[in-house]
Amino acid sequence: METRFIAALDIGGTKMAATVASKDAPLSRVTQATVKIGTSRAPAEQGLALIEAACSQAGITPGQISAVGVSSCGPFVREDGMLCLAAPNICGGQAASIDLPNDWTTIPLEKVLREHFSDVLIENDCVAALVAERTFGAVLGEPNCAYVTWSTGIGFGLCVDGNILHGKHGNAGHAGHMLMSEVSDALCGCGNRGDLEALISGRNLGNRLAKPTADLFRAARAGDTAALAVAQEAAQWFGRGLYNLVAALDLRTFVVGGSVWHHHGDWLKPYVQKEICSHMPALTEGVTIMPAALGALVADMGAFSLVMPPDWIANWRQSKPWHALENL
Repeated sequence: METRFIAALDIGGTKMAATVASKDAPLSRVTQATVKIGTSRAPAEQGLALIEAACSQAGITPGQISAVGVSSCGPFVREDGMLCLAAPNICGGQAASIDLPNDWTTIPLEKVLREHFSDVLIENDCVAALVAERTFGAVLGEPNCAYVTWSTGIGFGLCVDGNILHGKHGNAGHAGHMLMSEVSDALCGCGNRGDLEALISGRNLGNRLAKPTADLFRAARAGDTAALAVAQEAAQWFGRGLYNLVAALDLRTFVVGGSVWHHHGDWLKPYVQKEICSHMPALTEGVTIMPAALGALVADMGAFSLVMPPDWIANWRQSKPWHALENL
């Protein structure tokens, strides 16, 4: 039987990564900052170039790739029946963002990828991460759960009664854009004011004290009064967003990833948990928050999980070869 290889493409507002794997393990991984100049095809073409570079490192050709799984920030729209990326963290035409040097409103992601690969599956990055955590990580088989990222943006992947939720355009889980405050002037890249992402995302939160968000959280952790107040308020907003989803979907478990939670979840978790559990015990009793078992690799594994042949899964669960990605 001919050897099979698959590719994973992780598209984020900050970086893009391409990884290729055989049935035994990931073989190579290439990353770059996500391109935000040129034509609207540029990010998708960058993804193709990264897959080609990863194949070259692995000693294979792109023609040997049987399927490509894509874990991407969203949201998506459909044009001519194909998914296009309409991410406010990449597309400058979404809200005339001064920090995005383009006027794109959509990126023809699926169209460009299918010009080179026939088997392509694209999911929101949090949906892909949820699939990975249910396949290899923290919530194996859990029927009522969500994956949440607190990073450059805020996103969710949702599973109810064992069914991954998608919605009409694959945008189920964009609860980072639920409106939280009618009085906040915090501006989200999507154009909303006062939505969850505007209030607490890594891209926006640091604006409160005119410093990078990473510096704000470090200062808060060190006891700086002003920074601590902002961080605690952010954790409370985050907890309120999680409560809203518990109330709407009757979820049991939240698996949380993303750079903010990865670095600061240990001391932010009590504020978040308190905000959830201080409301309506009949809904919130027993709701748990846990870190992503796959950690920083969850996006890559999410993309792989979308297209991984079923006969590979048992071997990967046993050998956990994704740890090789840490050295690629």
